[in-house]
Amino acid sequence: MYFASDNTGITHPKIMQRVVDANTGYAMPYGNDEIMGKVRADLRTLFEPPDAAIYLVATGTAANSLALACYTEPWQTIFCAQYSHIEEDECNAPEFYTGAKLTLIPTPDKMAPEDLAAAIARRPKGVVHMAQSGAVSITQVTEHGSVHTLEEIRALTAVAQAADLPVHLDGARFANAQVALGCTPAEMTWKSGVDVVSFGGTKNGCMGVEAVIFFDPSKAQEFEYRRKRGAHLFSKHRYLSAQMEGYLADDLWLEMARMANDACARLTKGLRNHGAEFLHEPQANMIFARFPRAVHQKLQAAGAKYYVTGGDVATGPAVEMLACRLVCDWAMSDDLVDQFLSHF
Repeated sequence: MYFASDNTGITHPKIMQRVVDANTGYAMPYGNDEIMGKVRADLRTLFEPPDAAIYLVATGTAANSLALACYTEPWQTIFCAQYSHIEEDECNAPEFYTGAKLTLIPTPDKMAPEDLAAAIARRPKGVVHMAQSGAVSITQVTEHGSVHTLEEIRALTAVAQAADLPVHLDGARFANAQVALGCTPAEMTWKSGVDVVSFGGTKNGCMGVEAVIFFDPSKAQEFEYRRKRGAHLFSKHRYLSAQMEGYLADDLWLEMARMANDACARLTKGLRNHGAEFLHEPQANMIFARFPRAVHQKLQAAGAKYYVTGGDVATGPAVEMLACRLVCDWAMSDDLVDQFLSHF
């Protein structure tokens, strides 16, 4: 019963087989392998722009930080939600790679367009004493398990475009969001005003691969320099390429995201039936909820793995409600969800 994160599960066997298949003979290094050529073609077809610049890295932190560095100067600031992934989970890597600071938009979850506009307005152009406005970063799925609708993305990008600022989409859980919205990759990105996206694979069944997709191909050369300088250019790149090729083949990436979202929906329904309190409405594959300490104790004694954020599970009143995060990956079965719920 592993609900700690969607990166605790196994790599999909079809993706693992692609890596095994790639492990024969010789291949050109540094992204010049033949498999990468197919990956570029497949992602350009998927996202639609025929000239999109496409690169692979092994981690989401590298994808986000290097992508943002191509759109941010050291004297600028990156606007993001208070609970964005680049703020909460990347140990200042975006600041390290860009030299810029983060401006956090206060919000319980998603940043509002009016709050973003106000934050941008507080940084007039040309005032040498303060950080200048830089890129806007949107986390999709959010860190609290909600999903920005297309209308919400477009409202944020409209604010950014009015200020002539680029927009980055952190898509570590891109597939889960797309399945939840029922849209196309193009609709959730460049057709909604996004300039660059981190297209996640690791949390959705890959061993470790993320794509960085620039809809402005003029950023390609800069990214290549930054990726190498930042120590994220793989020599034996074919093993990244093979993962992404398997991920995209026959829409496996969407199939796995549906499986994760469906498992989360089953878990959500069961938790509601048992009286759990939800801190945020689950919309993809992640739940934030509260239930009694006694239930947490039973679950942990039974071997359930997940993060409790509301207090000490071991000591305190049995009826006290403790908060937790539960995340479903593609391999989470109905039986495991039901086993978890059986301890309430």
